[in-house]
Amino acid sequence: MPSENETADDSRQVSRSIVESACEAVIFADRDGAVRLWNRGAELIFGYAAAEVLGGSLDRIIPERLQRAHHDGFRAAVDSGRTRHTDRVLTTRSIHKNGSKLYVDLSFGLVRDAAGAVLGAYAIGRDCTARHLAEAALKARVAELEGRAPAQVQV
Repeated sequence: MPSENETADDSRQVSRSIVESACEAVIFADRDGAVRLWNRGAELIFGYAAAEVLGGSLDRIIPERLQRAHHDGFRAAVDSGRTRHTDRVLTTRSIHKNGSKLYVDLSFGLVRDAAGAVLGAYAIGRDCTARHLAEAALKARVAELEGRAPAQVQV
C-alpha cells in the first residue's frame, strides 16, 4: 500500500501531466505578472513556445488597446484577493505570434498558498475564433434579412 507522500506525489504527477498535455491553454502569472506556466495548449493557440514566454509578460498575446485594462484588472484581483470573473467564461481578443487576431474563451482564477496569500492568477482558454466569426456573420445576415423583410401587419 502506498504511503500518503507517495499518493500525494502521484496525484501531483497526474495533475502536471493533464495540464501539460491539454489542448486548452493553461497559463499562470505570478503576482508581478510574470508568466510561470505556459502549457502545450498555450503553445498551440498562441504560437509561442514556453521558452519564449516564461518569465515575461502576457502583453505579447494581449492587443495593445486592451493591455491597460488587463494590467488594472490583474493588479486589482491580486491585491484584493478577488476576481470579478470567477465561475464565468469570457470571450476576449488576443493575438497569435504571427500577428493574426484571435478570439479566446477564457476562465480566470487566483492561486493561493497554504496560508491563503495570493501567489498569482491563472487563465484557462480555448480558441473560439471560428465560432465567434460564424456567429457574427450569422447575426449580420439576420440583420440584413430583417432589413429587407416586409413590415409586419399588426392585428
